[in-house]
Amino acid sequence: MQVAPSILSADFGILAQEVKAICDGGCDLVHVDVMDGHFVPNLTIGPVVVSAVAKAATKPLDIHLMVENNSFFVDLFAPLNPKYISFHIEEEKHPHRLIQKIRSLGISPAITLNPHTPPEAIEFLIEDLDMVLLMSVNPGFGGQKFIPNVLERARRLKEIIKKRNPNCLIEVDGGVNDKNIQALKDAGVDIVVAGS
Repeated sequence: MQVAPSILSADFGILAQEVKAICDGGCDLVHVDVMDGHFVPNLTIGPVVVSAVAKAATKPLDIHLMVENNSFFVDLFAPLNPKYISFHIEEEKHPHRLIQKIRSLGISPAITLNPHTPPEAIEFLIEDLDMVLLMSVNPGFGGQKFIPNVLERARRLKEIIKKRNPNCLIEVDGGVNDKNIQALKDAGVDIVVAGS
């Protein structure tokens, strides 16, 4: 499994050092949570801070948009050359168009599903994705309790992926720890976001 520590858990007073530490520690990706205060009640970071993260990181960025107006935010962050940009299917009226836009910018497109959204909701988009991010908490705040139904959702998603696009990865974000990581691996999860 790959590990993508979330910079939301970093000490922002020494952000460059924190990013360097996780990269030196062997992370696979640097997970960046972008929240706009509208789609979720929290407000996090914009391109100026993420640009500083990109300069300090020696591993690829994994940008998770929790925003309204996804296309606008894709334009903001694309110049930082992340590996992935994921957006919430619950917020996007034209997901296929946005997937194509992200790929045309040389970035791997990914879709995020909230805990209540079934994997079948994106079955006909799987062929066009490089990753699906399953939320195992409600998006917007760190430190929440893991929602166990993500294990069943991951297994169902894995079946869809096997049929439609075996190269698509599954990432899980929220409450991942030493007590549930083996179950996530057994359910077919490829990448876990590490928060607290």
